[in-house]
Amino acid sequence: MPLIGVLALQGDFEAHLEMMRELSAPAREVRTAAALQEVDALIIPGGESTTMLRLLHRENLWQELARFGEEKPIFGTCAGAILMASEVSHPQQESFSMMDIAVIRNGYGRQLDSRIVLLHPEPGIEEVLGRDLEAVFIRAPIIQRVGPGVEVLVRYNGDPVLVRHGKHLAASFHPELTTDSRIHDYFVRRVAETLSFASNP
Repeated sequence: MPLIGVLALQGDFEAHLEMMRELSAPAREVRTAAALQEVDALIIPGGESTTMLRLLHRENLWQELARFGEEKPIFGTCAGAILMASEVSHPQQESFSMMDIAVIRNGYGRQLDSRIVLLHPEPGIEEVLGRDLEAVFIRAPIIQRVGPGVEVLVRYNGDPVLVRHGKHLAASFHPELTTDSRIHDYFVRRVAETLSFASNP
């Protein structure tokens, strides 16, 4: 199985690691460039995106992570999705532009507007993810626009909330804060497929 790294500078990284343990998927915390080089894929957790930005630059991880994303899969949740976007507003913010999506920070409201909802995957992906995905929205960004190469997997009130662009995956909600591991399992299987393809072109 692939080795999944979880960026552990800030945010709810431990919940992602616990989800990996439930899937019996090898995973480890990533705090340094050396640790990043050892993993096959990375999860960027939810948290505070501006704080993550500051820590990434302080730890000299910004350029390393940008290069990592050019070659290997990344799954960003909430703040992680903001960092992966090509356009960030409310307010504007530096990002990696790994996915052709535009996001509005805190688009679903502040902490008091947090909610838990049941989502239904789009036709075609439902047979992979199943039905009734529980999603936790906490100061979540709205994905306002997706580019032509982006596949929308799940929507909430018409807005994309789980999207895929090539090898990358982004969710505006927190799948790690539920007991449902289907989205993490989907990411791990996609990473394994990417590695298999790379070794058998």
